[in-house]
Amino acid sequence: MNAIVAVCSDWGIGHKGALLVHSKADMHRFVELTMGGTVVMGRHTLESFPGGPLKGRRNVVITHNPAALPEGVVGVESPAAALEAVAADDPNKVWLIGGESVYRALLDKCTRVFVTKFDVEKPADAFFPNLDDDPAWKVESVQDGGTTTKGTHFSFVTYARQ
Repeated sequence: MNAIVAVCSDWGIGHKGALLVHSKADMHRFVELTMGGTVVMGRHTLESFPGGPLKGRRNVVITHNPAALPEGVVGVESPAAALEAVAADDPNKVWLIGGESVYRALLDKCTRVFVTKFDVEKPADAFFPNLDDDPAWKVESVQDGGTTTKGTHFSFVTYARQ
């Protein structure tokens, strides 16, 4: 299983349910990597998508009320149940996509994390664990992403579990 996330320099990932930085290149990469796979997320992450569940992907959502989810979404009540729901899937095509509690609960099950790092800090109320401070993770590759339309530099960093 992999995780994919966009972070600011302080590892902030969101504020009041919204992404901190918007980048077409980051969104394109997200779609390119996750398309045809399974995405695992929390209910708040699902609700943050304007078009509902992500098309072209199997959506597995961790929630206390699976019956309230849209048709076609696989609802589970715990991170352990999410792992059971994806057990038969190709682990290279299973993606943790948020939010903070889902990342924290399942990050130790991931072999790679695909991070878009934005060189900026913004007010945040949700954070991703700082992989640079965690000896279990090593930078595998770094690719310059360019700059956003608002002038924020970013890079694509892939971490591998040691």
